[in-house]
Amino acid sequence: MFQYIIFYKPYHVLSQFSPEGDKKTLKDFFPRLSTDIYPVGRLDYDSEGLLLLTNDKALNHQLLDPAYAHKRTYYVQVDGAVTEEALSNLKKGVVIQVDGKPYKTKPAVATLIEQEPDVPERNPPIRYRKNIPTSWIALTLTEGKNRQVRRMTAAVGFPTLRLIRYSIGKITIDDLQPGMFKEYDSSIRSLLLSKS
Repeated sequence: MFQYIIFYKPYHVLSQFSPEGDKKTLKDFFPRLSTDIYPVGRLDYDSEGLLLLTNDKALNHQLLDPAYAHKRTYYVQVDGAVTEEALSNLKKGVVIQVDGKPYKTKPAVATLIEQEPDVPERNPPIRYRKNIPTSWIALTLTEGKNRQVRRMTAAVGFPTLRLIRYSIGKITIDDLQPGMFKEYDSSIRSLLLSKS
């Protein structure tokens, strides 16, 4: 039987079950989960949001293989008042370093989020500087290089302060708080792999 779990990974939690120093891991939230269930892809220690845990290896392959180009959307809080030019460059693709070599990212969907998104407060909160504004953007990618979102926003002059993976396909973290999870049946496969 395949299991499918959508987990809202909190800030400062590793996307793995094995211990690493005194950092929190998935084991802190799922102490009795079957040993054949793993996270699909990863979210960095300092990123938050949607993480899929499953033992469905075929789905794992489809979600990680770039040929399938499935969409995932991130809510990104950046340092500074983001410009139309920066958004335009993110849409066209920017050059970042991947494994020490220049790499041009695939075209993305990048939009300014006018009103601060309704997301849980981060613990601890990001640093606040009264004289320097921040902006939120929604960034939808079809690829997942290491620390790609952070590298992309830095490349256009707006370093990432907070990064939340909001959705994969049609599955979102709506209705979840950090540390919470939902279980699904196999119908989740088509929602995760949805192209629309």
